[in-house]
Amino acid sequence: MSSKVIWVGAVLIIALVEASWLGAISIRGVVPDLVLVMVVYFAITEGEEIAMYTGVLGGMFQDVAANTVLGQHILCLVVIGFCIGRISKRLVTDNPYVRALTVLLASVVQGILFISLEYIQQVNSSAVYSMSISVMPKAFYTAMATPFIFYIVMRIRPVTAKGMV
Repeated sequence: MSSKVIWVGAVLIIALVEASWLGAISIRGVVPDLVLVMVVYFAITEGEEIAMYTGVLGGMFQDVAANTVLGQHILCLVVIGFCIGRISKRLVTDNPYVRALTVLLASVVQGILFISLEYIQQVNSSAVYSMSISVMPKAFYTAMATPFIFYIVMRIRPVTAKGMV
């Protein structure tokens, strides 16, 4: 029971930090997506089910903080959590470079999904321009933050075996 409380607490703290304090470390308006890093972390260590729940919990905070339609971030993060959880069974995820590359690719896919959903809702927006100006810088910044976030979460919630805490 205590591992679930720690999981919920970690996701809530990361979501609140992302929603409130990340403006302090923004570079030209780009901030890392800490909730996505948490989704990938739990997809790699726990599997797709916990990653999808993490996406729902963190996505709600992102939707409210970004003032978007409720469910856009949730849908994107749940899809990413499921896909990475399934793929991580075939990856060597102990290597920090593999983790950072996984987060980079997950961030790009999540950005493409999110902008595609926005384009469906507002056809007059420029999807390609939005992808080049926001998705790629955010993906690289998020990948650079990955080792630090993984280290902090591993210290708070150590994982002994795949899916066992």
